[in-house]
This record gives sequence, C-alpha cells and structure tokens, in this order.
Amino acid sequence: MTVIDKLKAVFSSDSPSTSTTTLAPHPEGQAPAHPSEPDAKAVPGTAVLSDKPVFDQEKVTVIFVLGGPGAGKGTQCERLVKDYGFKHLSAGDLLREERNRPGSTYGELITEYIREGKIVPQEVTIKLLENAMSSTLASPPSTDSAWSNGHGRFLIDGFPRKMDQALKFDESVVKSSFVLFFSTTEAILLERLLERGKTSGRDDDNKESIVKRFRTFVETSMPVVDYYRKLGKVVEIDSSPPIDEVYQKVRVEIDQRLSGQAPAQDPAATATSNTASTTTETGAPTLAPAV
Repeated sequence: MTVIDKLKAVFSSDSPSTSTTTLAPHPEGQAPAHPSEPDAKAVPGTAVLSDKPVFDQEKVTVIFVLGGPGAGKGTQCERLVKDYGFKHLSAGDLLREERNRPGSTYGELITEYIREGKIVPQEVTIKLLENAMSSTLASPPSTDSAWSNGHGRFLIDGFPRKMDQALKFDESVVKSSFVLFFSTTEAILLERLLERGKTSGRDDDNKESIVKRFRTFVETSMPVVDYYRKLGKVVEIDSSPPIDEVYQKVRVEIDQRLSGQAPAQDPAATATSNTASTTTETGAPTLAPAV
C-alpha cells in the first residue's frame, strides 16, 4: 500500500475507527466532527475535530499569516512576537517537528507531502495547531493582560492553505480575527528561497520543490485570501521592500486592530507607515502563477 493509500485509509469517513494518530485526544465534552466518528474519550489518540469552537473568540485572538513561500512571514512574525506579545505558531514547523518525532504515526506521510509540495491533510495540521494553542494557554508566555484569565493572541503562520482548512479551523478551533497577507512577485520569492536553501538544510528549498510550492499556493491558498478579502478580513502588505520598511506597515495595521494594546511608536514613523500602508492595500503586487 502506498503512502497516499495509507493516508486515505486513515482519514476515510467510511472507516473512522481505523485512525491511530499519536496526537493528543480532543478535550472531553467536545463533540466529534462527524456524528459517525467515535468519541475521542472512547478511542484515545484518535484525531477528532470538534463541530464547535474549542476556544472563546472573545478571549483568544488568531491572526492567519499568509503569503507565498519566501514572502517573509516568519521574519515579520518574530518582530510581532517581540513587540506585541503574540505566540507565533508555524504550521510548517509543527508538521516538521511531528515528522521528525520518534515514533510518529504520520512522519512518513508528512515527509512525502512536504517533498512533493502538497498540502498535508487538514486533520493532522489542525489538531497540531489546536494542541499547540492549548499548551500555550496552559502555560502563557507572558503575565500581562493579553494572556490573563484564559486570554491569548496567536499568529498562525502558513495556515490555512486551503478553503477546507480555513472553514474547519473557524468551526472547530476558534474563529479567526483577520488575515495578514504578504504579497510580492514570484521572481523575488524564488531568489529568496534559493538563497535560503544554501544554509537552511530544508529538503524543500530547491528549485523543483519551490516551483511546486508556488503552484500549490496560487491554486489552493489564493482562494482562501480571496474568501476572507470578500469578508473584509484581509490586510495586504507588499513584502518586496526591505524588512524594516515592511514591518513599519505591519505595525500600523496591527495597531489599528488591537485598539490601544499596541506599544508606543515614533510619530514620524507612524505617519510614514500610514501613507505607505494605504498604497500597499490598494496596489500591492500579487503572486502570479508559477511558470
């Protein structure tokens, strides 16, 4: 049986009881995603997704951070963590950690999907994110008001990459606040990733895998961006300029949405960033399909 066939068997709705993931079971009291699936408590280790949000959106803020591979999502997230107290969760990093974890049920499956530039099934990715959020809320990274009494704020980087992921996360984990979308040209993304590949050690930082990832992003992730854009929930930032310039634009947007919870900012830099941000949201270049 091929790896893909194994995956289909694990997640087939016709045989849900065959799932044997090592991911933590869903918290008690939460309904499974499908009535036909067994209760997580009765079958420990089953990757069951709830049919209602696990977290209260009034307390837990989630910002999806999207952009083509190499758009600078991780770099900007690092700065937001430092200045605003977010917890940064990278869907890709969580998958790589699970892939490399000794005894992982999904290690081989994740490896093949990443190598082929394909999207790992949502059951695995969403459960990993939910578990990471639960762990963070149980041991908050800060003692300030943003993390008190069950409150928390998360940047989820590189997710959702497909519409079904977006809808299922909003339904079963917590409704997202908005999407921070970093756009640039494909030529810039390719240049950045090839340079990163010289030292990253990642097996997907090669030209063949990069081109596949471009195509996957355009075909599957751009519809997600367009969906949230229609809801007025997308902040688009041109990530082509230098890192500092991009971050100033990001800060302006975050400041506006966190209303009074943002750090102090230099007035001159704010004025400059406000002007640049307006231009970006209306005229930032979008990622073109790979050729």
